[in-house]
Amino acid sequence: MDYKQKVTAALATALDGQLTADEISAKLERPKTSDKGDMAFPTFTLAKVLHRAPQQIAQDLAEKLDQTGFEKVEVVGPYLNFFFDKGAYSEDTLNTVLTDGASYGQNEAGNGGNVPIDMSSPNIAKPMSMGHLRSTVIGNSIAEILTKNGYHPIKDNHLGDWGTQFGKLITAYKLWGNEADVKADPINKLVEYYVRFHKEDVDKPELDDTAREWFKKLEDGDEEAHHLWEWFREASLQEFNDVYDELGVKFDTYNGEAFYNDKLAEVVQILKDKNLLVESQGAQVVDLSKYDLNPALILKSDGASLYITRDIATALYRDRTYAPAKNLYVVGSEQTYYFKQLKAVLQEMGVKSADNLQHVPFGLITVDGKKLSTRSGRIILLAKVLEESVKLAGEEIDEKNPDLPNKAEVARQVGVGAIVFGDLKNERTNNIDFVLADQLKFEGETGPYVQYSHARAESILRKAGKVDVQAAGNQIDDPEAWDTIKTLADFPAIVKMACAELEPSVIAKYAIRLAKTFNKYYAHSKILTEDAELPARLALVKAVSTVLKESLRLLGVQAPDEM
Repeated sequence: MDYKQKVTAALATALDGQLTADEISAKLERPKTSDKGDMAFPTFTLAKVLHRAPQQIAQDLAEKLDQTGFEKVEVVGPYLNFFFDKGAYSEDTLNTVLTDGASYGQNEAGNGGNVPIDMSSPNIAKPMSMGHLRSTVIGNSIAEILTKNGYHPIKDNHLGDWGTQFGKLITAYKLWGNEADVKADPINKLVEYYVRFHKEDVDKPELDDTAREWFKKLEDGDEEAHHLWEWFREASLQEFNDVYDELGVKFDTYNGEAFYNDKLAEVVQILKDKNLLVESQGAQVVDLSKYDLNPALILKSDGASLYITRDIATALYRDRTYAPAKNLYVVGSEQTYYFKQLKAVLQEMGVKSADNLQHVPFGLITVDGKKLSTRSGRIILLAKVLEESVKLAGEEIDEKNPDLPNKAEVARQVGVGAIVFGDLKNERTNNIDFVLADQLKFEGETGPYVQYSHARAESILRKAGKVDVQAAGNQIDDPEAWDTIKTLADFPAIVKMACAELEPSVIAKYAIRLAKTFNKYYAHSKILTEDAELPARLALVKAVSTVLKESLRLLGVQAPDEM
């Protein structure tokens, strides 16, 4: 039963057309504590319409209300506080969760619409640092949330496998490189050359000219340049995939920037045909003054393409291939202006899905307050952080539960899950200062805390053994269970909200809230007492386990049954 709808209907009748159902529904609030009711209606806004004090309006409404199906309705100052029928509400909620299982909260609002998600997108020949974590895990979680809401996400790892950095890398390799060294330790050696290039080009600006020449050769199909590029790309992908495997992230396509090289000419031609290209100091730009934006630089004076040239080709390809319902770019907040320019150019070109293009920004991840940078050599390798986190999780398990079966696998689930959850519990536009020890705590608002709460629920169910938990007759009158039941009932709305806001933290914060209410219930109630309400209590435990596991799955985090 939709109690929000029930409250809305009762109020609409009592108000006799003075507010629409939608207006009433929008004003309903959730009291902070259950002793103030389960849903509240404030009467402030009616005071101007009815020319009476809010408290009096609340009192008059209470007398007119049909209170059938509610435990009671109380007037507290200007608020009408509705108390739900706990028995009926708990039975309805628990039966729905048990019947639906992992599908609880699933909806078809997306109607199967395709949603390409540009995410992760590391640069070839550079290691995956902590700086790559956010786009990867935020994009992956958004894909899971979209699927839960009936969309068809297409995770596109738009690899940075083209651009002037390859001119710099080839120049550095030609000057200081050694084939045997690179084969022995590809990524670290290539980064070493790249960092050296940026140190030396401060006093030797001619290095930048050489790098530009090499990139132009690469674009023109030079055999040596192409051979080196292909070698660097293959070596990088092998290392990237090791990290993705550890994170449990899979992609539908790896179409990097190079994939679009043969599609750039068409982009330039379309821009010319629509009279959008304007010459500026020898370069070709699109005037975006009508959008209150700076001109978009499409071709340099030497004819070389830029990021935006390739991104236009990418958007055009996705438009034709997927006819996107949404077209998402999970890229750092510092690129917000760039995506405004990209969207404006696509709109000028008349690309169908341009209006659906959406930048999904996120804040920086810092370590000790300092930004990470490959160029300056300040890199914290993501693979090393994951490895260390798994190691520390293993030590924690050895100390607390040395006889745990599959210790290594559980340590991996907890260690990796701690990193992923630690990122996603933050609103994505916030900056994060990373501290590994804080992420791994088993108390507080952490991944291990939520995982442990799920494992505790599974442990209770194992101890109950023979008791059959079924979707029927699950009425619970225990007031200690009430917050947990209401939180379970919130899940479908939470799934919709996370999708509307493209915000994984909505799910993460919900999972923490559910874990807290369940642990409070566990601490105050004897669940396994043999009495008539035992199956209903176990139904509650099963429902919590189901929803916690599904919440973690939507974040890309696994839920071990034992910890």
